Amino acid sequence: MKVLKLSDLDLKGKRVFIRADLNVPQDEHGNITEDTRIRASVPGIKLALEKGAAVMVTSHLGRPTEGALTPEDSLAPIAHRLAELLGCKVPLIDNWVDGGFDVSPGQVVLLENCRGNKGEKKDSDELAQKMAKLCDIYVNDAFGTAHRAEATTHGMAKYAPVACAGPLLAAELEALTRALENPKRPLVAIVAGSKVSTKLTILKSLAEKVDQLIVGGGIANTFMVADDLPIGESLAELDLVEEARNIMDLMDKRGAAVPIPEDVVVANELSAQARANRVAASDIAPDDMILDIGPKTAARLVNILAHAGTIVWNGPLGVFEFDQFGGGTKMVAAAIAHSPAFTIAGGGDTLAAIAKYHIENQVDYISTGGGAFLEFLEGKKLPAVAVLEQRFAG
Repeated sequence: MKVLKLSDLDLKGKRVFIRADLNVPQDEHGNITEDTRIRASVPGIKLALEKGAAVMVTSHLGRPTEGALTPEDSLAPIAHRLAELLGCKVPLIDNWVDGGFDVSPGQVVLLENCRGNKGEKKDSDELAQKMAKLCDIYVNDAFGTAHRAEATTHGMAKYAPVACAGPLLAAELEALTRALENPKRPLVAIVAGSKVSTKLTILKSLAEKVDQLIVGGGIANTFMVADDLPIGESLAELDLVEEARNIMDLMDKRGAAVPIPEDVVVANELSAQARANRVAASDIAPDDMILDIGPKTAARLVNILAHAGTIVWNGPLGVFEFDQFGGGTKMVAAAIAHSPAFTIAGGGDTLAAIAKYHIENQVDYISTGGGAFLEFLEGKKLPAVAVLEQRFAG
């Protein structure tokens, strides 16, 4: 995967347009509640400033109506936080598509929510061409939106004089490529979540590549049914049981495996007060709900992870938000933290688990992308990356 990188370019005196991913959560008062994505974007902005560029940065925030931004859609809180992190003024520019604003070498401005521009989401050529005239160098540093073909993520890259990847995007691509295209074996993938249907294509794709495919949550319940185990009233997709069997058969033929839980943690309700009971997978009662893997299963998974060469983690193993149903996820998180393998994790719930169990510094690479991370795992071409590859190839 070859793309031009921002770090390879002479930026002195150049107008540099950075498409970042600054889409961070806010409370009802507009206060930023978690700023990981902003902090992750700072190195690219600093690099351009230090090299003497005039820097323009934009991002989407939320789901605004094109052509009708409200105060809630504004990047004003992001501009304030960026200024704190960069240690310099970061003016916020409205109505910027046609230019008319000044930015000098060594300065940075934040361009208001790009999804407020008509034609952004439809990847309008007319809009992309207008925006491309604002810069000498276009930089995509927004892996979280790389799976979307929009005017600032895809169209601009076609028309800007130079198009390249920022350090965050480049690092994401290198880490994911290392994990999936030429991994150190055994390659173990953990795919968990409530529904098989939302991750079926990922499971099928990984079943052809990995040595162990660990499934969790509602996905694991569907696989348990496929293995003729009772699941009581647990969440499952019975119409996809045959698909689960096919994935297990595919893995078996390759000499790989899908470890099925041998014990689980169940309750009769999902609440903070629910009583957790550990039972064998064969002894699940008709009114039980499976809410976590049991200690024997967790120990088995820990052993698999201890011998892995590469681990890809997407999704917690149980309802870890409630401590009595978090034992499996906690043990797996600890195993990943202490594993000598190259480890990469992504997805919102996964990041929440990483934060809860304080292993941020023990995972080799934490992806900032949700949908983009999943689509890369599926083997899909990400439009924002594909266009940079095309520009690199000439």
